[in-house]
Amino acid sequence: MGIFSSIWDRIRGHRPKAAPAAPAAQAAPTPAATAAPAAAAPVDVEAVLVSMAELKGEQAAGNWRTSIVDLLKLLGLDSSLEARKELAQELGVNAGPHGSAEQNIALSRAVWRKLAENGGLVPDSLRD
Repeated sequence: MGIFSSIWDRIRGHRPKAAPAAPAAQAAPTPAATAAPAAAAPVDVEAVLVSMAELKGEQAAGNWRTSIVDLLKLLGLDSSLEARKELAQELGVNAGPHGSAEQNIALSRAVWRKLAENGGLVPDSLRD
């Protein structure tokens, strides 16, 4: 599994605290419910990350909106230079030397774009 897959899995697996809980028991499925599964609803990436940051405390969450290192830490993933090199290779990011501010900024933007491509609702301000 790639690093981006881990990022996406962590985001999809987290439920913001405002999300309603699933009912404990459901009635027998209707024929429509047993037909083809419905497409997954888009994930509000920013809302999920804000919720995660609130749980950790804003200080501990860092500046995840612009820092790839802080984003990876918020998600509980490896933020080492080696991990970021691997992520850069996975996403085809070739900006600046490994570990440089230039590469980290490009990597952060690439992650936001890729999240949007995979069905995440990502504000334009994070992708640009």
